[in-house]
Amino acid sequence: MPGKNTALIDGFGRRIDYLRVSVTDRCDLRCTYCLPKGFKGFEEPAHWLSHEEMARLIGLFVGLGVSKVRLTGGEPLLRRNLTDLAARITALPGLRDLSLSTNATQLARHAHALKEAGVKRLNVSLDTLDAARFAEITGRDCLPQVLEGLLAARAAGFAPVKLNAVVQAGVNEADISRLLVFALEHSFVLRLIETMPIGDTGRQAAYIDVTTLGERIAQQYRLIPQVLGQGSGPARYWTSADGGMSFGVITPMSRHFCAACNRVRLGVDGTLYLCLGQNDSVALGSLLREGASDDELLAAIHAAIAAKPERHHFNETPDKIVRFMSQTGG
Repeated sequence: MPGKNTALIDGFGRRIDYLRVSVTDRCDLRCTYCLPKGFKGFEEPAHWLSHEEMARLIGLFVGLGVSKVRLTGGEPLLRRNLTDLAARITALPGLRDLSLSTNATQLARHAHALKEAGVKRLNVSLDTLDAARFAEITGRDCLPQVLEGLLAARAAGFAPVKLNAVVQAGVNEADISRLLVFALEHSFVLRLIETMPIGDTGRQAAYIDVTTLGERIAQQYRLIPQVLGQGSGPARYWTSADGGMSFGVITPMSRHFCAACNRVRLGVDGTLYLCLGQNDSVALGSLLREGASDDELLAAIHAAIAAKPERHHFNETPDKIVRFMSQTGG
């Protein structure tokens, strides 16, 4: 039995030091590759972990060597008093980095408070700068609010802000150059992401090989591979010779990064998902609410990490994952 402060090492020798936490599975957008229009099958609020419960579970993970936490959704800024939760998390001894993923529709009014609460980095979903195409992809005509949120984030001192663009063949592929120029003008980092067969919406998205696309763009803009400063995340980066432009790709399908996976995901109800592309999970929230002690929760976490799958099988079994991305927080 591992000790309560033993680092989290899975059965394949990977150290798990990154926890992504979905604070809500609800979203104010309906991106075509994520949630179907009219979807109403969200988790009941009564099943959501409270801020106190989330902070307790996150604290246990941090005590086991998790040094990076990312707040996700759905859209995390729809969760009330999110900055209070952020402040609780940043106060945990041993935490090195708290970040947030957002669609930025609510970011303009929250950016400063998030910074004050200790959030260090932001990832913003932005698939296009064409207003009509944005509305087509997301189901809402709100691109101006997103751009306002991005500028507010920069004004609040977030740097760099990473723009995540999910690329779909024949949908927004032609918009990438404009996004690159926009990122350069505002000192943002643009990252292109492949669609994944998660839920019916993910399987219906028009997949494109972003590895090939990224290499083509890097050659076009004379970018060079960035070796240092990438961290342990899944993105591969290029940069301009003067360091003025940084560009990356995340390629779960064409060149998966499972061998270096260092993360697990906590759903809003406390379900621990061990792999985005597998169904393995542990109901930590239920254990907590049934009165489990910290030692019992720690034992459950260790057992879960020991059972973490080696890799996803998106290419081999694309129909396997029926849950939508908002349930696991991306």
